[in-house]
Amino acid sequence: MWRQQLARRAVRLGAAAAAAAAAGYAGHHYLQRRRPAAVLYADPLETTPLPNGRPHAFWTPPRREEMLNELKGLNRDGSDTKTALEREFDLLVIGGGATGAGCTLDAATRGLSVAMVERDDFASGTSSKSTKLVHGGVRYLQKAIMGLDYEQWKMVREALHERKTFLTIAPYLSNELPILLPVYTWWQLPYFWIGCKVYDLLAGKQGITGSYALGRTKTLENFPMLRAENLVGSMVYFDGQHNDARMNAALAVTAAAHGAVVANHVEVTSLIKEKDPETGRETVRGAMLRDNESGDEWAVRAKGVVNATGPFSDAILKMDEPGMPDIVAPSSGVHLVLPSYFSPKNMGMLDPATTDGRVVFFLPWEGAVVAGTTDTLCSVEADPKPSEKEIEWIL
Repeated sequence: MWRQQLARRAVRLGAAAAAAAAAGYAGHHYLQRRRPAAVLYADPLETTPLPNGRPHAFWTPPRREEMLNELKGLNRDGSDTKTALEREFDLLVIGGGATGAGCTLDAATRGLSVAMVERDDFASGTSSKSTKLVHGGVRYLQKAIMGLDYEQWKMVREALHERKTFLTIAPYLSNELPILLPVYTWWQLPYFWIGCKVYDLLAGKQGITGSYALGRTKTLENFPMLRAENLVGSMVYFDGQHNDARMNAALAVTAAAHGAVVANHVEVTSLIKEKDPETGRETVRGAMLRDNESGDEWAVRAKGVVNATGPFSDAILKMDEPGMPDIVAPSSGVHLVLPSYFSPKNMGMLDPATTDGRVVFFLPWEGAVVAGTTDTLCSVEADPKPSEKEIEWIL
């Protein structure tokens, strides 16, 4: 009896759900038919309907010309109706790499009026030339344990938290990646096993897939290019991988969606300095900008200026204080792109014990393998090239 009642109730619930879905579907199409051809978007100027009469489905990023107009203190359409107060930004960020885009998005989502300028293109420098990993730092964890360094321990925990955040908020730009550590002596296998398990444990709720061990045969199946002599097996742990350049661009576009003014190919030529009426000291209150595509120059005023130019930070600092000593010690990290047969398409490898003590990653990327990296002192260049010595070392 109770089964028949339950079945009748299920049928009624199913019929009600189907009716509601049909009503919602019909209402959706009714709303689509009755929707006006021009609607108000996040960008008030973007009210032109598409050729077929239907409105844009998503927010449309502003054009570069509109961003430049706002940088010049005009409205997006080029008209001049802004007050002197509206022409001054709360914050001007110099540099459109990962740090600059991150600062801009953070400030914009806190309600500040922000402008960000980049001399070249977003992520054109260091931010597009990383190892493509979003990792907690296995090597830093080793230093933390061996050196009883609590600061390194905290840094690893924070990095693991950020890794999970990346994978959660941008799954279309990031993914989990298993990384294999080859082991050539028996005593290293339990050593690496404990280290990887501590890494998993430290991640806690922020963790991803757990680490595991592989025997010699399975290790060579995954990496046939490995030296088989004396190979014992391997440990496989998981870290994050992401598209660094696209992630950088996504941060810049998201900041623009929150009201920030972002422009590429705009260079800072000098800083604007004024005396503070309270302290009598000179304070940076903006910068002179140049559009590297048109050659136009203009001033932008801001209550604060952030120097996020990476290895070029000293050049901006000396615009403020010409006699200031350099604070950046630039180093180059070289990656080589190798044929795909050096690594399976769904697993990377970390060599933790090279001839000179450095580590080398072999990571699948865009149908090839990225191998690196080095860490060599160098001079600051706009377009650095790897040296033959660094290339030979990786090979």
